[in-house]
Amino acid sequence: MLRETGAPMTAVEWMDRTFYPGVEGRWDDRLFRDRILSALGHDAEILDVGAGAGIIELMNFRGIARRVCGVDLDPRVKANPNLDEGRVADAGAIPFEDNRFDLAFSDNVVEHLDDPATVFAEVFRVLKPGGRFLFKTPNRFHYMPLIAQATPHGFHRWINRKRGRAEVDTFPTRYRANSALKVRQLAASIGFEEERLELVEGRPEYMRLSPITYAAGIAYERTVNASGFLQNLRVLMMATLRKPE
Repeated sequence: MLRETGAPMTAVEWMDRTFYPGVEGRWDDRLFRDRILSALGHDAEILDVGAGAGIIELMNFRGIARRVCGVDLDPRVKANPNLDEGRVADAGAIPFEDNRFDLAFSDNVVEHLDDPATVFAEVFRVLKPGGRFLFKTPNRFHYMPLIAQATPHGFHRWINRKRGRAEVDTFPTRYRANSALKVRQLAASIGFEEERLELVEGRPEYMRLSPITYAAGIAYERTVNASGFLQNLRVLMMATLRKPE
């Protein structure tokens, strides 16, 4: 088959079109953005926990929220174009006052935390009563986090380089709050109410390196989506936690 340009279609592109028609890149960030927008009021002040350099355009809420602040240990946060204000800080000691924000979010940050309980408690502190904390992170029981836990950081950087991501933006993973059970335990211990917790399996992005790996990823995706009994093996975990009024 041919692309619209007339050039031959690769096997991976044919599989994209056949098995995931209409699915775009960063489908997980698009889904997470929808969750944030559904919880976001126009007059809200929000906090991006682990904002980094702002390389994910889908996490840009400037002009939608009244004010967007962010924290990260990466000094590039101060020039993050998605933020009205970026501060260099550890998420375990967020440099903002109590009850400041209407909403906080983290996109692929929780898996990197050494002490998730402290970070969750800090987010709880800076949220207003009724405020929400939304985060997206890999489920540690999916095959990709299992592989990540068994391989060195250099391998992770190589894989992400193959996928077009700069090595400087590949950080060590811990997976200390990356199961539904652990999230619920943390939330309860801090005082958060669970509003929503989802486990989602979509197009297997990491397996699109070759037709063979892609075929294996498709088979896995179809299997774990066939039954709710297998949901704990899906790749993506998204949670919405609420600070009580």
